[in-house]
Amino acid sequence: MRTNLPVTDVEHTFDVDQFIVSKTDTKGLITYCNRLFIEMAGFDEDELLGKPHNIVRHPDMPEAAFADLWRTVQAGQEWNGIVKNRCKNGDYYWVDAQVTPSFNRSGDIVGYMSVRRKPTQDQIDAASALYAQMRADEGR
Repeated sequence: MRTNLPVTDVEHTFDVDQFIVSKTDTKGLITYCNRLFIEMAGFDEDELLGKPHNIVRHPDMPEAAFADLWRTVQAGQEWNGIVKNRCKNGDYYWVDAQVTPSFNRSGDIVGYMSVRRKPTQDQIDAASALYAQMRADEGR
């Protein structure tokens, strides 16, 4: 698993009426990102396009969460979950993510689209506790 370091304890947030949007190919390489994704992640657009989406993976996220995400979307299903992302400078932000496969006319998966909104504090608290337990179970 990719480990992006360093990390800080500085959290960034965005408004409940805003959406972070990105698209990837089937290998997880970013093919599109909206302005809010660029701003929240702290990267320039050219640092994101063509790069693996896990460039924003926070080390607090357990491997099993992303294994579940990939297993679900590669099976052609939508995945939803609360995710802690890492900014370029090590800060972080939480998202309520919905990842959906994109299909061509033949029904083949050609990529994925992720739409993220601001999670509630209760969702963040529950995810933090769950992910801490998952990481402990993974031996970290």
